[in-house]
Amino acid sequence: MSSQPPIAFLGGGNMASAIIAGLHKVGYPAAKLRVGEPNATQREALIRQFAIQGHAHNPDAVAEAAFVVVAVKPNLVAQVLRDVAPQLAPTAVVLSIAAGVDLTTMAAALPAGQPIIRAMPNTPALVGQGMTVLCPNGHVDAEQLAQAQRLLESVGQVAVVKQESLMDGVTALSGSGPAYLFLIAEALSDGGVACGLPRALADQLAVQTLLGSATLLRESGEHPGVLKNRVTSPGGTTIAGLGVLERQGVRGALMAAVEAAWNRSKALGQ
Repeated sequence: MSSQPPIAFLGGGNMASAIIAGLHKVGYPAAKLRVGEPNATQREALIRQFAIQGHAHNPDAVAEAAFVVVAVKPNLVAQVLRDVAPQLAPTAVVLSIAAGVDLTTMAAALPAGQPIIRAMPNTPALVGQGMTVLCPNGHVDAEQLAQAQRLLESVGQVAVVKQESLMDGVTALSGSGPAYLFLIAEALSDGGVACGLPRALADQLAVQTLLGSATLLRESGEHPGVLKNRVTSPGGTTIAGLGVLERQGVRGALMAAVEAAWNRSKALGQ
């Protein structure tokens, strides 16, 4: 990263650990990273692994931080922000990765004018292949937003939206999406076993087929339908399988799943 502001993490769970690991991998100075984590075991593990500063109390962690990454459970966000508010610099960017906590809720717990970014990462960030979407409030300037993007790019790709209502759709697609794909991977493997394949081989084929197909889709830039058609020969095995998927409504089921998750995300935010 070209700019290396001090970063404080409030909460040292899986997602915070993944981001810290990503920053460590790209050479972010450990001296610029600190974590507030009341659980001594988690805190000490991060200190040992990454040589960062660790604090048992969140207010101690945010002193002089330019970015404060809020990585606690959603129901704890407002209280944690109220606790650290007196120690925050007026220009410190509060970047929350807590699902479903909107900008208005966070602003109510912070001093007026505090820069806030709502972020929605997903679990592939744990292996550096995440998709994170950022939504800033009106107090985040262009350089702060660019720094936030660089921070989260350490664990995958980053996109920005300015309309917060889109975050429910983001949650439904990329936030919940890994679970849909895990189900598909499991079903493909089960199908292979039904065809007589050993489970270990079926699992390997399912996982690598999903991974390879996603990589091809991203790197080719082609529309999914174009790539699908290239695999589909007249009267062949693939069109026979695709016919079943279409007749069984798999396409519609996936669309409906995203819409159901979208509606649930909106309901939880009310």
